[in-house]
Amino acid sequence: MTAPAGRVVWFTGLSGAGKTTLARGLAHALSARGVPVELLDGDAVREHLSQGLGFSRADRDTNVRRIAFVAGLLEKHGVTVLVSAISPYRATRSAVLAGFRNPLEVFVDAPLEVVTRRDVKGLYLRALAGEIPHFTGVSDPYEAPLAPDLHLRTDLEDESTCLSRLLAALGFPETAHAPA
Repeated sequence: MTAPAGRVVWFTGLSGAGKTTLARGLAHALSARGVPVELLDGDAVREHLSQGLGFSRADRDTNVRRIAFVAGLLEKHGVTVLVSAISPYRATRSAVLAGFRNPLEVFVDAPLEVVTRRDVKGLYLRALAGEIPHFTGVSDPYEAPLAPDLHLRTDLEDESTCLSRLLAALGFPETAHAPA
């Protein structure tokens, strides 16, 4: 007996764009449909697996590669893995995505002014004031995907619409809500 086909869904975008919110919603919807699913959130991975890494380009790339390694192990065992990580550098993101069987790259997009407004911790305002160095999207680059599999504009579409589009991209064309 072979394991069911796993899949990696890689959410990339600025902090506050909605990556984790959408990944959590998708995890719930997939789980309700009986799909084995695991969420790898960039903040949680940094705390538990990549503790001690800084925010240099090399350290950010190492963090992304570590997330990809774990995602690949889960994918191999039939789990749909939802990765929610800024993963700011296009070349590294492309390289790790190339290592998965059938990845879905999801660009979760919202303009800087929107993510700044959403930021309850005030990190963007501090970064814009020069108080936080190496802040992605402000003093460090974010290289958006050139041709993502799915481009979600969270400033223009609500969560339910984005979840419906995600489910459709994964072959579940019904609404974002689990069947009764």
